[in-house]
Amino acid sequence: MVQNVKTVGENRYREHFGRYYEDFTVGDIYEHRPGRTISETDNTWFTLLTMNTHPMHFDAEYAKASEFGKCIICSPLTVALMVGMSVTDVSQKAIANLGWTDIKMTHPLFAGDTLYAESKVLDKRESSSRPGAGIVSVSTDGYNQEKKLVCSFNRTMLIAKQGHSVEDKVNY
Repeated sequence: MVQNVKTVGENRYREHFGRYYEDFTVGDIYEHRPGRTISETDNTWFTLLTMNTHPMHFDAEYAKASEFGKCIICSPLTVALMVGMSVTDVSQKAIANLGWTDIKMTHPLFAGDTLYAESKVLDKRESSSRPGAGIVSVSTDGYNQEKKLVCSFNRTMLIAKQGHSVEDKVNY
């Protein structure tokens, strides 16, 4: 059988993604690919959508006077992209995100930079209140194309066990 493919009928297959609780092993590292090159438009739209009015994100003349000499990518956009990049590997089977901690922005991103991310499994345990799920914690690091760490955070999720995800219950 091909990995990430479920047989749904004779000569009929459906792609599926994500890991069940049982698939996580403490210490494993998942490299999230592809990377994402961030454009000025991405940054401008994100600042508009989130009502972020700091001129470092969209006013080139203002940013010229900063220590960076140009606009920087909005920090929450970096975090959002890293979370999105990690979904297939880490939270595709999540029932809920339980929290993010220790978010650190260690180096700025600029328009034209490419963001890469990877997550390390820190901990996993059975859920005491949901027998069909477990709790998984990961640390996620984001790097630019020069392999400079730009962002890191820890994330904890409630992950379905095999046979208990929405995908297992719905035939769509």
